[in-house]
Amino acid sequence: MESVKVMVDEHQNILRMLKVIRTACFKVYQHEKFDYDKFYDMIDFVRNYADKHHHSKEEEILFKEMEKQIPRAKEPIQGMFIDHDSGRHYIRNLESALEKVKNGDDEAHIDIISNALAYVELLTRHIDKEDNVIYKFAEKHLNDPAKDLVEKACEKIEDEANDKGIQEKYLNLLVELEKYFNVK
Repeated sequence: MESVKVMVDEHQNILRMLKVIRTACFKVYQHEKFDYDKFYDMIDFVRNYADKHHHSKEEEILFKEMEKQIPRAKEPIQGMFIDHDSGRHYIRNLESALEKVKNGDDEAHIDIISNALAYVELLTRHIDKEDNVIYKFAEKHLNDPAKDLVEKACEKIEDEANDKGIQEKYLNLLVELEKYFNVK
């Protein structure tokens, strides 16, 4: 399935961002000076590329078809939804911690590190489960009409995002942040 290949490729971009986030956390831990607003760029990437663009294809298309076509997939899919929600929670907490630091709360540096690293760990495990279990299960067990529906719906989302420059914008942001934090 081409749509699954695209989602796996997006996972690779998300994993690259997770390295950036981890590197930024280490700089916080080391008390290194850097532009903390870069965290807002990371949050923007997470919310709009990883969550809005990528997760929407999973949640609204692939997972829904899997739940309809493959009843035994319902519980593992619910686990994926829980992971997505947990990730959103960590990102909200990270954003809150950044605001606290901006307002002079030095102790909130701990909250930056803990929430950002919790997100990194969660998404790293989550991506592994999707790439190696959920997606392969879908490719093996979805019937051809369901696969066609997923392909067409995902292609439409990709085309609309291309028209808006979503992929280009966020991949450029990723490269910019990798350079800024010297992440290879």
